[in-house]
Amino acid sequence: MQLATKRAFISGSTKGIGYSIAEALLREGVSVVINGRLESRVESAVQKLRLDVPGANVSGIAADFREPTQVQHLLGSLGNIDILVNNVGLFEVKPFEEISDHEWARYFEINVMSGVRLSRALLPQMISTGWGRIIFIGSESGVNIPADMTHYGVTKAGLLGLSNGLAKLTRGTGVTVNTILGGPTYSDGVAETIEQIAKTQQITTSELKSVIIGGNQTSLLERFIEPEEIANLAVFLASPLSSATNGTAVRADGGVLTSML
Repeated sequence: MQLATKRAFISGSTKGIGYSIAEALLREGVSVVINGRLESRVESAVQKLRLDVPGANVSGIAADFREPTQVQHLLGSLGNIDILVNNVGLFEVKPFEEISDHEWARYFEINVMSGVRLSRALLPQMISTGWGRIIFIGSESGVNIPADMTHYGVTKAGLLGLSNGLAKLTRGTGVTVNTILGGPTYSDGVAETIEQIAKTQQITTSELKSVIIGGNQTSLLERFIEPEEIANLAVFLASPLSSATNGTAVRADGGVLTSML
């Protein structure tokens, strides 16, 4: 994929989709910096990646995106980055009337402002060097806002606007900015949520997964997406091969969204 000389940073990448993207990029010879809230989790993920991908050039920086000062410290430690993957994000199932102002602010701070702060710092250096990739890990929930996850869906809709606006700043350069619209993905966070709900309802996780996917009548895949399937698309968008793809939302949603465009 012509990525062997590149350096990437992936926010929220000690597990789930972020971890899978880190692993996929490492297999392409990219130098990768991963991130998580806790130093212990970051170090554990770094060690696991080194075992999974022998010879991998991987390091990690702990930072909580709820804390702007920690983000500033992270940015001061990063150095030059060719590929930025804005992956970190919160989600939960919660009735709209129970979502407090504090929770709305927390979701916006992490899901949106993390991408704002990282992109604001790294996009200018990409433009000055004449090459770079910014990838937002979005969701079909940003297009079809779920009634029971309104705060999550609204922040993902915001990322679509942010990504499209930033792409307009790259006119005539070798830099691109795109969003991946993921569908229902069986990440670690989703797995934990399903396990908790299954336990409450006294059914197996397999039964609950079938109920969830079976209730989603627009899914063409008819199963959960694996994190590796999102990572495959991220690697392409990170590569020089995707040079004509800019300012767009690329789907890996399993056919959940029903519109043609």
